[in-house]
Amino acid sequence: MTAVGVSSDEDARLAPAERAAAETFLEHHPAGAGAPLAIVIPAYNEEPTVAEVIASIPSEAAGLATEVIVVVDGARDGTAQVAERAGALVCDVPVNRGQGAALRLGYWLARARGAEVIVTIDADGQYEADEIGRVVAPILSGAADFVSGSRRLGSELTTDPTRHLGVIVFGALISLLVRQRITDPACGLRAMRSRVTAAVTLEEPQYQASELMISAALNGFRLAEVPTTMRDRGEHATGTKKGGNLGYGLRFARVAARTWWRDRGAARGR
Repeated sequence: MTAVGVSSDEDARLAPAERAAAETFLEHHPAGAGAPLAIVIPAYNEEPTVAEVIASIPSEAAGLATEVIVVVDGARDGTAQVAERAGALVCDVPVNRGQGAALRLGYWLARARGAEVIVTIDADGQYEADEIGRVVAPILSGAADFVSGSRRLGSELTTDPTRHLGVIVFGALISLLVRQRITDPACGLRAMRSRVTAAVTLEEPQYQASELMISAALNGFRLAEVPTTMRDRGEHATGTKKGGNLGYGLRFARVAARTWWRDRGAARGR
């Protein structure tokens, strides 16, 4: 199964569970027939919130028609059925592998469908879908290849001071690694040219925000940030899947350091 816009090498990287889910997805939503702007949403046990998030996605952003691709990552509830009823294109993977793996598959599907630009947003309602056009605009103007939202440049309507401090600390760390000022290294609302997702190496099952950002920068893609809003998870959202703050911070730092070490040669070669 090699889809339109996807190389045979990329196709070979799909895990068996992903491959079967992707084949089913493309049977219902053919390759090459998608909108130019794909909104990829990873979802694991997000039945209470995913429909509202999907409904909030505009049919057009920054002048581009949109489609919503939800990758359900081994959910034990009705996330897939609810997302499909809400109008999303759903890829239902039976095994839980982590948000990073779900996003990686979502990028693959978006490229197969022919997306020119890919946006990600979380399924828990923490981000404002009406800000999608804002993160896409620098790409369409030719100013950037990868654009991340930033709660520090915009509004942080959250109540966890430890997470707030972590954003500052890890923003400083990644700024040092990529030699560019980064204020928010973990925003779930981001946009990128679809080719960025094919050109960089994505291996992490979690914490892919830092892996993607660092790898994109070291491989010569232009980064930008725009102000966005982040709020607390809704009252119906399921709890975080990434553990407590200390463990989250240690694992995030490990992924950032490992990505920089792996890809630092690409920066030296430019």
